[in-house]
Amino acid sequence: MDRRDFLKVAAFSTLGLGLTCTGTPALARGIPAKAFPGGGPGRCFVLPKNQVVVPLLDLFKIGPGPSSSHTLAPLRIASNFRETVAALPKDVLARAERFEAHLYGSLSATGRGHRTDRAVLAGLLGQKPETCDPKVMDALADEKAVFPTVIGGKAFRIAHSVVVWDAVEHSYPFSNTLVMRLVDAKGAALFEREYYSPGGGFFAWKGQPPAKRGTPRHVFGNMAEFRKLAKDTGKPLHQLMLENEMDILGVGEAEVFKHLDMVLKTMADGVDLGLSETGLLPGPFEMHRKARVLFDKARAMGEADGFMQRVSSYAIAVSEGNAAGRLAVTAPTLGSAGTMPALVYVMQNELKLPRDAMRKGMLAAGLVGLLCKTNASVAGAEVGCQGEIGVASAMAAAMMAYATGADLAATELAATIALEHHLGMSCDPVGGFVLIPCIERNAFGALKAYNAALMAKSEIVEQHWEDLDRVVAAMLETGKALPPQFREMGTAGLGVTMVDC
Repeated sequence: MDRRDFLKVAAFSTLGLGLTCTGTPALARGIPAKAFPGGGPGRCFVLPKNQVVVPLLDLFKIGPGPSSSHTLAPLRIASNFRETVAALPKDVLARAERFEAHLYGSLSATGRGHRTDRAVLAGLLGQKPETCDPKVMDALADEKAVFPTVIGGKAFRIAHSVVVWDAVEHSYPFSNTLVMRLVDAKGAALFEREYYSPGGGFFAWKGQPPAKRGTPRHVFGNMAEFRKLAKDTGKPLHQLMLENEMDILGVGEAEVFKHLDMVLKTMADGVDLGLSETGLLPGPFEMHRKARVLFDKARAMGEADGFMQRVSSYAIAVSEGNAAGRLAVTAPTLGSAGTMPALVYVMQNELKLPRDAMRKGMLAAGLVGLLCKTNASVAGAEVGCQGEIGVASAMAAAMMAYATGADLAATELAATIALEHHLGMSCDPVGGFVLIPCIERNAFGALKAYNAALMAKSEIVEQHWEDLDRVVAAMLETGKALPPQFREMGTAGLGVTMVDC
């Protein structure tokens, strides 16, 4: 039975002629349960009913590595807590003695390798993610040092004693939970806030009021709805995304492009910096940089092999910089910060694409990233590495396809192919450090993304079964089924087999 026959069966099935499975009947694009012996798995795909309300400004964030959920978000959390404390009544501040930062879940299990403690201290000392000085982060490695700061007119002394490595197993609603407290001389809490780090550098807190932002004019929560929007309005992908960004943030086109250009520059600069550096990466075991070596040796290879090697070197260059605490972009996370920049560098320096095409590609990548975040997760602690490298590869594939002229259907297909072939990938960082296997995974994510874009632009899209919504749903289900130790704990898989007792 070919696809057309399947679709005929699906059409009849939705009329009540024999489709028997739990939940909403499958959309026409799916394979009807009736086609399988025994009627299929007994349940069918149900289109998620969420809404994308997050702007690209929040998706593509710039900050220090090595982890968006374990470094960037804790820095942002501590910075937010500092600002909130500064606004407390003077009598409360007068009784304040010190801070406490209680780390739970994966933050506690792997936070040392991710520099979570340094990030918290940096935020309390007034550092901002976009401008965080790497020298400050390096200085914070000294566990005996004490750093003075003034908050709301009150003098505090910030040290590593602030950080409490609390329970790995807990009952908070998010794996990555950080409870910040301002306490008095007796240890009684004067003010506290329960924060969550859901991945990608995002953070939220218990009881947080809704953000005061505009309403997007194009309402969608999944790719099926976005396709319908494009058809009904006659507008291309990039125009729909641009208009929503302007509406949500209340800014003009120039401001949106300014942010996208800054993201593109940070990505390309990360490649250049990484290709110039050699030596050892920071960590408890010997880990040599290799981006420069790979790039240099690519020159002696043939055209095809040389190109693949260069792409790998670009991705590894940024990933090594991220591991060393350099500034990088959450795309969608810092653990996957090398995948998209590799193809950005290809588009800019090898394909010589114009700036307008690259901006459009970024808008396509943003669409895919926001859909994955809205309907699944981009956090390794929630769904494993498929949510980080897998989503990054899907975003990069969509970017490359759209920037080089693909239509919406082929762009979606590129993202779908890239994400599908990362399903099931666990997150098992050795020692909790973003070194093994994270750095090399970025290279393979970039190569898969490029190949996915080529395949999508070459296929007859209507003959391809999978679509992005279904693969995102599969990623979420797979991620939830992964045992906790395979979700960023570093206590299983390579996190165990690479260690000798």
